[in-house]
Amino acid sequence: MGNQANAAYVLAADFGAGSGRVVRGALEGRKLTLQEVHRFPNDPVQLRTELYWDFPLLFHELKQGMMKGTAGLSSAIHSIAVDTWGVDYGLIDGNGRLLANPRHYRDARHGEWMKDVLSVVSEQELYSMSGVLPQQINTLFQLFGDFRERTADVDAGTRLLFMPDLFHYYLSGEQACEYTIASTSGLLHTGEARWNEALMSRLGLPHSLFPKLVQPGTVLGALNSDLLQELRSGPMHVVSAGSHDTASALAAIPATASEYAFISCGTWSLMGIERDGPVLSDLSRKLGFTNEGTVSGKVRTLKNRSGLWLLQECKRQWQRENRVYSHEELIQLASLARPHQSFVPPGDEVFMSPGDMPQRIRQHCQSTSQKVPDSVGAIVRCILESLALEFRQTLDELEQITGNKPPVIHMVGGGVKNRLLCQFTANAAGVPVIAGPVEASAAGNCLMQYVALGELDSLSDAHEIAGCSFEPDIYTPEQQDGWQEAYGTYQQLNGLKQEQP
Repeated sequence: MGNQANAAYVLAADFGAGSGRVVRGALEGRKLTLQEVHRFPNDPVQLRTELYWDFPLLFHELKQGMMKGTAGLSSAIHSIAVDTWGVDYGLIDGNGRLLANPRHYRDARHGEWMKDVLSVVSEQELYSMSGVLPQQINTLFQLFGDFRERTADVDAGTRLLFMPDLFHYYLSGEQACEYTIASTSGLLHTGEARWNEALMSRLGLPHSLFPKLVQPGTVLGALNSDLLQELRSGPMHVVSAGSHDTASALAAIPATASEYAFISCGTWSLMGIERDGPVLSDLSRKLGFTNEGTVSGKVRTLKNRSGLWLLQECKRQWQRENRVYSHEELIQLASLARPHQSFVPPGDEVFMSPGDMPQRIRQHCQSTSQKVPDSVGAIVRCILESLALEFRQTLDELEQITGNKPPVIHMVGGGVKNRLLCQFTANAAGVPVIAGPVEASAAGNCLMQYVALGELDSLSDAHEIAGCSFEPDIYTPEQQDGWQEAYGTYQQLNGLKQEQP
């Protein structure tokens, strides 16, 4: 890693919906290097019918990562920042205590609460007010029901903190919501860093629940004294970087062209484009596009699609059956399976909850008169081909709502380690896929900390550093005829057609 004395160190804690990691970043000259110091699972906890995140355990893992990240260094860690998935939150009472473990966005209760909200404010009105597509996972629907259940527990001092803000609060004592994570909630004015108090009033949500909003790249404060003593750490700043993991990931895209589509691929796959303003047409709403904030102050117009969730759940089911496969083994088995035999709609509600995913995939194929995948390799191939075709569909839809088809796709996140998925995506979309960096959220998190600390001059500088630091893999389209035919079959199976403006 070079001369430690010349390196500026930061820690990035990146929590995904399936796992977390703490990464140490070192900026030396014009190159950022990353070292993963701690990785851990992030498994939801089912209590009867309720699904939770285990926040105390996750905070424990964060502290383990901080201790490992500071060990053996002759130079100090300058700062730490946390990024996470979107929409979920915790409530802090007037005494600064967490009221309960945060609920998981896949909790079954949210569907009923969405219906209750839509009886007060229509889907079209919500979309125009916030730019966020109404989906049952949205913070807005969760909070509406949560507040009704917890009215007796909520006082004037109670505050909502999104997941990364919750970590930052327990690191620094500062209660604030960062813009990019808040923009996933449906509680802001469209394209603005401003709470939508009119909407809150209509839904009976007290304005006092919502703390101040801060911009990405804000230094919140210093690591609190209790943690300094517990971790035997030197002082460090606590920074709100791009607190939504996708916002951080976009900060690390080594883009050389101004026009491109992005896919941030992990448990979820978020695919879209970066724009100066939101797309709020009836067509974009019908097609399922949402508008969220970026670290540059622009808007991510994107579709929140299923990612590797289906594959992760299949792997968990096979483990329960004492069939343990490595990632590499699953990819090899899929590469040997026959192509284009069966497809599933990865984002369908039937695949939303945890459980026996291989059986649900087989049942879907049977019910749609397709060949039922009868082996592990066939199931994995079905998942990966379906994801690639869904990406192709999203690319076509982006052209419909904007009038322009992006000429290239930048894919970042853990999904880029799945080389078969990257190649399938290029084949299905008919455009090159530039894959990397793998740890894009952590890289972007680090880069935004350096901007906040004055080590880098601007976000443009950060993009340039990313281009100097990470060598991407480039996948060019292959086997176009077969994939075009497969896309037609996929559209027919899923009742898809191009919506007209």
